[in-house]
Amino acid sequence: MPLNIGFVSTRFSGTDGVTLESSKWAEVFQQNGHHCFWFAGELDRGNGSRYLVREAHFQDPVNRWINQEVVGRKERKPSITQAIHEQRAFLKEHLHIFIQRFGLQLLIVQNALTIPMHVPLGLALTETIAETQIPTICHHHDFYWERVRFSVNAVNDYLRMAFPPHLPNIQHAVINSEAREQLALRTGITSVIVPNVLDFETPPRIDDEGTHRFRQSLDLQPDDIMILQPTRIVRRKGIEHAIELVKALNDPRCKLIISHEAGDEGFEYAEWLKDYACENQVDLRLVTTRISDPWHSGPREAPSLSLWDVYPHADFITFPSLYEGFGNAFLEAIYFRKPLLVNRYATFVRDIEPLGFDLAVMDGYLSKQTVQLVREVLSSRDRRTQMVDTNYAIAQRHYSYRRLRERLNLMLAGLFGDAVVPLQQGPPDAEADGFLTIDPLQVVFKRFSNRDCAGRTNPLTGLRHEI
Repeated sequence: MPLNIGFVSTRFSGTDGVTLESSKWAEVFQQNGHHCFWFAGELDRGNGSRYLVREAHFQDPVNRWINQEVVGRKERKPSITQAIHEQRAFLKEHLHIFIQRFGLQLLIVQNALTIPMHVPLGLALTETIAETQIPTICHHHDFYWERVRFSVNAVNDYLRMAFPPHLPNIQHAVINSEAREQLALRTGITSVIVPNVLDFETPPRIDDEGTHRFRQSLDLQPDDIMILQPTRIVRRKGIEHAIELVKALNDPRCKLIISHEAGDEGFEYAEWLKDYACENQVDLRLVTTRISDPWHSGPREAPSLSLWDVYPHADFITFPSLYEGFGNAFLEAIYFRKPLLVNRYATFVRDIEPLGFDLAVMDGYLSKQTVQLVREVLSSRDRRTQMVDTNYAIAQRHYSYRRLRERLNLMLAGLFGDAVVPLQQGPPDAEADGFLTIDPLQVVFKRFSNRDCAGRTNPLTGLRHEI
């Protein structure tokens, strides 16, 4: 039977890992006739039905204030507890409406019950899942115990309750071996490893016009060598190592391009990178055009380019991350048959490196041998071809949509038994029409199942509901 599936997170927009993997999951479901709907505080979903509640965004002012009061502190004020529960109740009402409005039969919670960027949303989701007993898959990208900033907090009671919850109607998915072991050790919860994937069964379709615009926007000359850092500008991406690589190559044709914007964790690191590049006489160029999710089929914001417009022009990819749950940029570089440099972060060492990829590898620092290998790859077409073809074949075996379908089928069987036909490779199916947008300044609901929420006001935002 086709399912109405609701995806829930704080944000489905742009090119962060949660958004990208959610889009891939949705594509696989839609190829099998299922219908996908979206709930978040920021949405760029164009074709699917959506339910936008801006208070669900981790950058919502009330949520930011709550985080400031509970992260890095051990004591929680009664006023903060009250604010958390007022927001929890408010968001829980919207989640119930979301489920009823679209007749949802399956929830897929993307990282909102994993890392406590939005504690009230996590509590609201946990209570909603327990109250409705709706079958749920929780897709965990990075747990709070993996981040130093959450090691001291004033919400440990809530973290044990909801990040993640231990409920019988939930199937849990993690993205690496360490996460599966730590989840079981800390909570007793069993999980399925679902690594990041790409459709290696279908080679990428390249928009020649888009890629031409991209190169023009960067003022690159025909003989320039484009070294691409295809990540957000956050400290754990280790982008300073990419600057060091370009300096070590000592070739004025080499230009370092960073494709994603800064902002999720502030702008101080971005400013430091600019200064560091200047000190090392490295030509660093930041993409100012918004880069969008390549699986987003609706109208894009203008000006906007897809990630798929960026990769074709790269001559080499740098991915010197200090920490990654998995690493989308790693797979994307292989998908576009680009050579790349990888730092040996923990998940790479344990789950990826043993598969035998042919890469330029660093282990916390750039050695002369690594720099020389990069030079060799850039100067030799044969060496480049050997590298990218080997990597594509390995990724096709281990990180294709076929692997995703296998793991999703395992979890669906645990939730529905034989009632749902296993996912298979097939043509895309059109999504359901229509959308519901919840604007924080003006909200009118036509119906809320059999529950009466008329006259309810969010005490923190003044938002009033009407039937």
